[in-house]
Amino acid sequence: MSMSSLGNKSRWPVWLCWLAMVLDGFDLVVLGTVIPTLIKSHELGFDAIGATFAATISLVGVGLGALFISPLSDRFGRRNLLVASVTWFSIFTIAVVFAPNVAWFSTFRLLAGLGLGACLPAALAYMNDYAPAGTAGKSTTRTMTGYHAGAIATAFLAIMVIPSWRTMFVVGGLAGFALVPFLWFKLPETLPPVHHADNAPEEERARFRDLGRRPYPLIAAGVAVASFMGLLLVYGLNTWLPQLMASAGYSLNAGLALLLVLNVGAVVGLLIAGVLADRHGTKRIVLLWFGLSAVFLAALSIQIQNEVVLYAAVFVTGVFVFSSQVLVYAWVSQLFPARLRGTALGFAAGVGRLGAILGPAVTGALVAAGIAYPWGFYVFAAAAVLAVLALAFVPQTIAVTSRTGAGVGQS
Repeated sequence: MSMSSLGNKSRWPVWLCWLAMVLDGFDLVVLGTVIPTLIKSHELGFDAIGATFAATISLVGVGLGALFISPLSDRFGRRNLLVASVTWFSIFTIAVVFAPNVAWFSTFRLLAGLGLGACLPAALAYMNDYAPAGTAGKSTTRTMTGYHAGAIATAFLAIMVIPSWRTMFVVGGLAGFALVPFLWFKLPETLPPVHHADNAPEEERARFRDLGRRPYPLIAAGVAVASFMGLLLVYGLNTWLPQLMASAGYSLNAGLALLLVLNVGAVVGLLIAGVLADRHGTKRIVLLWFGLSAVFLAALSIQIQNEVVLYAAVFVTGVFVFSSQVLVYAWVSQLFPARLRGTALGFAAGVGRLGAILGPAVTGALVAAGIAYPWGFYVFAAAAVLAVLALAFVPQTIAVTSRTGAGVGQS
C-alpha cells in the first residue's frame, strides 16, 4: 500500500488490519472444514439440521456485530473497537472447544460472531481513513487479502488436523489473543480524529438516520442488495463447498483442497480488482466482476471429469466471486464521507450478513434434500445476477457530493 508519506509507523496499521482480516478468514471457513466430521461422527449430537443451525446462528452474531457494534468506531475510535472485538472473538472461540452439545456450541459461535462482525467494517474504515486519495480500491482489496489468506491457512490446517475439530478453534482463539497486544500498543488512533465538541453528539446519534437522507437512500438500497447477494455467495460456498463436492462424488480431502483453491483464487482476484477499480472506476469493475461470477458459478453446475479443469474452474470462480463483494465495500468507502464511513460499512456488512445467513441455510436445505449438486450452483449464479441489477442503479457520480473529500470520482 502506498503509504510512504506517513512514515514507517504507518506499516503497523497496514499489517495489523490485515491480520485482523486473517481472523475473519478463519471464521469464514472453519465451520465448512469441521461440519462434515461433526455430521459423520454425530459428536455433541450433530446432524445436518444441527450443523445448519450452528452455521446460521454464527452468522446472526456476525450480522448483529456489523450492524449495531461496528458503527461505534465512528464514535469511540477504530482502534478501541478493533481491540475490543478481537478480544471478545478470541474468548468465545476458545469457549467452543468446551461446548458439551450443539446448543452451547451454537451459543458460543453466536457470541464470537459479535466480535468478528464489528471487526471487519472497523478495520476497513481504518484503512480507508489512512489511504491516499484515489487508492480506496487497492486499500480495501489488499486489506481483504488477509480475509482469504486466513481462509487458506484454515483449510491447510484442516487438511492436517481433521478429524480433530477442536484443534481448529484452539488455534483460531490463540491467534486472536496473540494479536490483541499488538493492536493495543502499536495501532495509533485513526484519522479523522474523534470529535468531542460542538455538535458532535447530535451528529453521532443521527448517523443511521443519515443513511436515509439525500443523496444516500438509493446508494444504501443498492449496496444493501449487492452486499446481501455477495455474502450469500461467499458464505454459501465456503460453508458448503466440501459437502457440495462430496454430493457430486468427490472425496472429503478433494473438497477441502477445492476450498483452498477457491480462496487462493480470491486473493489473486483481490489484487487484480483493486488496481482495476482505481484505474477504471469501481462501478464498472464491480458490475463486470459480479457478471463473470454468475457465468463461472453456472459453469460449475456441469460435472467436470478432468481434475485439472475442475481445479482451474474453481480457482477462476474464486477470482471473481469474492473480490466482487470486497469491491462493494471499496465503493461504500468512496461514496460516503469520512464521518459516516464506519456506519456505512457496518450497514453494508450487517445487511449483507442476512445473505450470509441465507446462503448456508438454503444450501444446507438443498444438501438435506439431496439436490445440492447442481442446484446450489444455480442459486449462486442467480444471486450474482441480482447483484449486478442492484448496483446498476447506484449513481456513478454521487461521490462529488461528499463535503469531506472522502468520495473518489468514478471514471
